[in-house]
Amino acid sequence: MTGFGSFFRQLARDLWSQKLRTFLTTFGIIWGTVAVSLLLAFGHGLHRQMIKSVAGLGDRIVIAWPMRTSMVYEGLGKGRRMRMMEEDIQYLKAQVELIDGISGEYSDSLIARYSDRQRSVSVSGVSPAYGTMRNMIPAAGGRFINDLDVEQRRRVAFVGNELADDLFGTQEAVGETVMLHGSPFLVVGVLVPKEQDSSYSGRDHSKVIVPESTFRAITGQKYVDNFIYKAPTPELNEALNLQVRAALSSRLRYHPDDDQAVQLWDTTDMFVFMDAFMLGFQIFLGIMGVLTLIVGGIGVSNIMNVVVEERTREIGIKMALGARGKAVLSQFMLETMILTAIGGGIGLAISFGICSAFPTN
Repeated sequence: MTGFGSFFRQLARDLWSQKLRTFLTTFGIIWGTVAVSLLLAFGHGLHRQMIKSVAGLGDRIVIAWPMRTSMVYEGLGKGRRMRMMEEDIQYLKAQVELIDGISGEYSDSLIARYSDRQRSVSVSGVSPAYGTMRNMIPAAGGRFINDLDVEQRRRVAFVGNELADDLFGTQEAVGETVMLHGSPFLVVGVLVPKEQDSSYSGRDHSKVIVPESTFRAITGQKYVDNFIYKAPTPELNEALNLQVRAALSSRLRYHPDDDQAVQLWDTTDMFVFMDAFMLGFQIFLGIMGVLTLIVGGIGVSNIMNVVVEERTREIGIKMALGARGKAVLSQFMLETMILTAIGGGIGLAISFGICSAFPTN
């Protein structure tokens, strides 16, 4: 133990006597460690934020629009307008076994009025499954559209958070009555604010959601503008899309290979692309960080080489007094490892502090 204590005291004196070089060596390691850590943290945080923003549109859902046929089929010409009603949505729900959730969506721009405030808003008539699939979470004290609302054609509304602020100000929106298309609707829920970078009919924070049966009753609209659905797991989306196309082509009488009759937007493709892109981006950032760390390591080796050259006389004296070459080499290796460990620890601590100051959530 005495030998080790003497060894470390000598090591401390050697490092202290070379304060500038000790600082430069440690700083090189700190810089490299911080660079690697922050680059990887940046890539990970960016990935999480992008996933969160895309998920604001929906939980890996498929959005479908009835369009026009592009192929002749069984004596029927191309260019026919595809129209779907609620019965067609229920048909898909019953016939397509892979469907985990489905909802038609009826949309229109209606006038919303509360007190002396009046706004033109995007209103959608949907079923209860829509809220879960679209990640539309109600704020505390409220709720989304439920099955009884649809069955009884209740005049209830779920409103976006920004629209609620615009119409009701600081007043609690839940429990208030808003006029839509000249009819009174009870506000039963307000959307929890969420990130949303993608949309197809306006951002959710400014929309009004009502039961699809009520929407049809007050507007007279019979046909869905679009419908959304999802599989139990994202891996089944491709198989589910094939089943949906087959079921619709049979029911609506269009060519099974006509992809234009009902156009599908599988949002899972966005997640797959984003995962692949961010994997490549993080690998690139990791390589850049490792190269920075290697440069720092080269700097350490150069500085330690200079230290050895400057202490050649000291090394000679030690060996003349009986010190073994391995012992002398071990001293310099230990100096390097200690400086590397100290620099790495400080670098990780700095990186942790910076990441804590700027959390991804």
